[in-house]
Amino acid sequence: MFDYTVVTDKEFDQIVLDLKSALSERKFGVLWELDLPAKLKEKGVDYVGKIRILEVCNPQRAKGVLETNIRAGYFLPCKIVVYEENGKTKIGMPKPTKLIELLGDVRLKQEAAEVEADLMAAIDVTAT
Repeated sequence: MFDYTVVTDKEFDQIVLDLKSALSERKFGVLWELDLPAKLKEKGVDYVGKIRILEVCNPQRAKGVLETNIRAGYFLPCKIVVYEENGKTKIGMPKPTKLIELLGDVRLKQEAAEVEADLMAAIDVTAT
């Protein structure tokens, strides 16, 4: 599978706060946070549902990846999404290992695996 997704019973806004904290503990910062329904409403489009997209980055890891292969920038920053689907709140992301495979550069495989492990750990601790 290309993604990693977990289900949680936590309240939506609390998940976002807890996720930011868990990411910070792993040296990832939130560069940008998009409340998609609010943005759509601002553009005159009503969307019923909750979805928050966080673009996250560990600057040191990003630097190393870019110095190895500048095209890795296509996949930066990493995205983590908190959303509601069928009455369940979920936290998910595309797997960095799967994205980086698209470049065909084996030098990035280990770095992507480490980033993926860090992000999955942050998601897991947030969901519990």
